[in-house]
Amino acid sequence: MRRPFIAGNWKMNLNITEAKALISGLIPLVKGATNVDIAVCPVALAVPAAVEAAKGTNIKVGGQDLYWEKSGAFTGQISGDMLKSAGCEYVIIGHSERRQFFGETNETVNKKIKAAFLAGLKPIVCVGESLAEREGGKTFDVVKDHVVNSLANIKLPEFNVEDIVIAYEPVWAIGTGKTATKEQAQEVHAYIRKLLTELYGKDLADKLRIQYGGSVKADNIKELMAQPDIDGALVGGASLKADSFAGIVNF
Repeated sequence: MRRPFIAGNWKMNLNITEAKALISGLIPLVKGATNVDIAVCPVALAVPAAVEAAKGTNIKVGGQDLYWEKSGAFTGQISGDMLKSAGCEYVIIGHSERRQFFGETNETVNKKIKAAFLAGLKPIVCVGESLAEREGGKTFDVVKDHVVNSLANIKLPEFNVEDIVIAYEPVWAIGTGKTATKEQAQEVHAYIRKLLTELYGKDLADKLRIQYGGSVKADNIKELMAQPDIDGALVGGASLKADSFAGIVNF
């Protein structure tokens, strides 16, 4: 049985004071959620404050991105070691916004996943199609491209593959108010599990968690989580308020 995992991607929102306040408000609302993993992913500047605010609770902290080198002349970048030393357990890699606005590719995602593992971080690897790609019947092609090429040469025993989390985020459902139906989401999640089975074998693929992301809210999380291959959610806007995020965690 895969343990559910709900993570909040705060994107470029909430300063240090706001991050601490949100976590302080969230703690009592989710303290009874003992059967689910919970994480928040603040902006890098707020990570240490978030880690301190969440200390001793069931809330973990993750980064929103990392660079694949450990150090060097890479102005503005943050390494996996830096995130780990700040107290992060997870890191989001390959989010569609990184692909759309900052030139992220399967190749750079692959490098970042390897760097995350080397730093002791658990990667949340984002995959998903645009509206044009879905309407063009290319959903499975795009998802296969993202999954297979992002995970190229990432195998046991060099990398702890069991810690990989895949986040299926249909780009057309991010921040638009649109949500894939539970049937649409399950169809793609089942396909991703099939791809993971081809890459790693059934036993390992059955252990890997696949989150859904795309306008997830308290009023649709329950039906999504009822699907056999949906193991959690990567939440955007609804993770920016304690009560709405808690409503998802406590599905």
